[in-house]
Parts: sequence; C-alpha cells; structure tokens
Amino acid sequence: MIKACFFDLDGTLQDSEILWVEAVRCYLNDRGAGVSTDTAMGIVYGRGWNEIFTDMARLVPALVYEGLNATTEAIRDYYQRQRSTTSIALPGSIALLRRLAQSMPVAIVSGSTRHDIKDSIDYLGIGDAVDFYVGAEDYPFGKPAPDCFLLAADRLGLEPERCLVFEDSTVGVIAAKAAGMYCVALAVPGRPAQQVDGADLVLADLGGFELADLVG
Repeated sequence: MIKACFFDLDGTLQDSEILWVEAVRCYLNDRGAGVSTDTAMGIVYGRGWNEIFTDMARLVPALVYEGLNATTEAIRDYYQRQRSTTSIALPGSIALLRRLAQSMPVAIVSGSTRHDIKDSIDYLGIGDAVDFYVGAEDYPFGKPAPDCFLLAADRLGLEPERCLVFEDSTVGVIAAKAAGMYCVALAVPGRPAQQVDGADLVLADLGGFELADLVG
C-alpha cells in the first residue's frame, strides 16, 4: 500500500526546464562560450545543479573560482525574467499533487537548490499541500543515485516500497527504481526524449492518474 508520494519539480510539476535551458544558454553566451540551444539542453535536462555547474565550468573555466552559488544566482536572474512572461505550471500534475495530499504525505524531491524549490512552491501556490521538500544540498549524490528518495522516505519513517515517485527524466526514473520505489513517469509530447521505460507506468498527463492504475 502506498503511504507517501514524492514529486520531482522541473518537468514534472512545472514545465520549467526549457526556461532553465535558455537561461544557461544566455548566461554562457554572455560569458563568451557561444553555446547552442541543443548544447544547453544537454547540460540542463534531467540534471542537478552540481552536474550542470561542472559542465558549465568546462566551457567557462573562470566559474571554478566564482563558485556554484554565485553562478546559480546569476542564472536565476535570467530565469526569473523569462518566467515573469509565461506560465509554466503543469495543471494536471498540480491537481494530482493536491488530490494525493488529502490522503497521504506529499514531498518534492528535486535536484534543484532548496532556494529554487521554495521559490517554485510559492510560484505554483502549493505550499499548503507539500509536507516538506528535499533539495540538492540535502544529499551527497544526485540522481541517478537513489539518495534523495531514500532520504525522503527516511524522514517519514517509511520503507521504500511504500513510496511512489513521479518523475520525468531518465536519471529520475533510475533513481526511484534504485531506491526500491514505485515510479510513474511523465512523458509530455514535444519534449526532448527521455528513456523512462523503467518506470512502472508512463503517462502523457498526470491529471487522470489513480493509485489503482498502478498497484490495483
């Protein structure tokens, strides 16, 4: 029986990754790297900030001295300007989160920083439905390692098999299954392809999901 649900953030609750891609592309180009959108996609999609920063520093070595925090803060400014002109919430996913929160604990488990997770929770207006969140600072190894999901389960005192993860990326699905949890993958048409075949269920929209679809 499922007793808790963990949602990824970018790409699962909000269609924000393309904005982060553009923010990273613009920032790197302003720093003289001259990267394409495709290159920026490869840096950003399905990855946490530690991995993103490592790839960016290869293109702009000065970032090693400026550090992760200063770099992410600068990119966040690019992102915020873009987000102010568009809506990125995924309505079906938000509706599902709220519905599940009525009967069990719900957490956001993400490779984003805790600052960015809190900012997104406020933007999406879901603070009343989220019990807690786990960010990049909270665990040593990012997805596809299972650390983030195991930490979330431990905080609730639950066995992994009692937890259900909602993800959209290859590394996220791998992490969820490596943690021994159920996993539902969101595969939105038109997005860059992710290998999510390892999920227990793959959907184009989470709005109509029912627990009975997964575990009977």
